[in-house]
Amino acid sequence: MSLKGKKIGLAVTGSFCTFDKIEQAVQTLAREEADIFPIFSSHVQTIRSRFGSTDEYIRRISGLAGRDPILTIEAAEPIGPKGYLDILLIAPCTGNTLAKLANGITDTPVLMAAKAHLRNEKPLVISLSTNDAMGMNFKNIGMLFPCKNVYFVPFAQDSPQKKPCSLIAKTELIVPALNAALEGRQLQPVLYGPE
Repeated sequence: MSLKGKKIGLAVTGSFCTFDKIEQAVQTLAREEADIFPIFSSHVQTIRSRFGSTDEYIRRISGLAGRDPILTIEAAEPIGPKGYLDILLIAPCTGNTLAKLANGITDTPVLMAAKAHLRNEKPLVISLSTNDAMGMNFKNIGMLFPCKNVYFVPFAQDSPQKKPCSLIAKTELIVPALNAALEGRQLQPVLYGPE
């Protein structure tokens, strides 16, 4: 399936170490002529990390999308009633966002976008990046995995010896995961061995 012309919400949360890989995936979506709607969490907008300027990152992703980003809860809310997205991708999805999503908390632009989008019974794809996925967040993966219209980019342990509870999505599979979700199926296998 081609993603050309598909309206894809790209919701970015604060797993700053994965931003380069996510940017590569966005470049691929842009090359496929997807219609990208960038959405950034409050943390992405305000936290300064050792991985570079988030202001510049927001500019670059918005430039690839060719449109202004959604930066507030109020701006994300119309995604529901207007129903303009075909699919929403949270990439990267931190453990914090995962936990709030699983428990129905809507206190960031990304979470509002997810809640608003899911009410339209359209696919939501999660690209995990969290150090506690197999720790305190494991139950949240379990809560979301069987939910209707929720799909995961396949993932693996990124450093089993140093971070045994950490999982990270295989970002090179974002496009196939989006295509599968648009067909109503989970891309398999979901779980890979360590990177």
